[in-house]
Amino acid sequence: MTSPDADGLLAEQLLRLTRRVHRIQKRHLERCGLGITPAQSRLLRTLAHYGAPPRMADLAERLEVVPRAVTTLVDGLEASGRVRRVPDPTNRRVIRIEVTDEGRAVLRELRRARRTAAEEILAPLTDEQRTVLGGLLDTLFDGIPPEVMATDGDAARPATDGDDRTVITQAGDGRSAVAADGDGRTVVTADGDK
Repeated sequence: MTSPDADGLLAEQLLRLTRRVHRIQKRHLERCGLGITPAQSRLLRTLAHYGAPPRMADLAERLEVVPRAVTTLVDGLEASGRVRRVPDPTNRRVIRIEVTDEGRAVLRELRRARRTAAEEILAPLTDEQRTVLGGLLDTLFDGIPPEVMATDGDAARPATDGDDRTVITQAGDGRSAVAADGDGRTVVTADGDK
């Protein structure tokens, strides 16, 4: 176990890295000349993950913000032609938000800007260091050590602790895992947000 001072230093390093990532990403967004704020880009990226246009309340919940904040972001994106409000086909009182062709073009630029920012941040690392960092970040996201979790793409594959007493299986959604002892007595579900 690490000392509190070491944990405090690590926490500070993580916060500094997060701020650096945000600064670099913001700089790349400004260079693209898209005229989009980081909050608007986050909403647009979130919209892209839905199979069907979501309600604003769904977006607010997913983004963990108040609905009024989503309304303001949607207003700005709609004014620039990147999203549009559409009526729900089954309930005319419900309004859904969909990405327009212009919004999809902006999403492609955003992905390029994010990739460029990531390349800049990761430039000092070797391929081996990047692999180690990826494993460490997965562990932090999932809350499950990588040596315990073994997966093969989207298919679940059990991992044991060597004496076949503990089995951990990752669900295909990549967000949850179930652990049970060899007799099936203990079941634990762990959720993370990637």
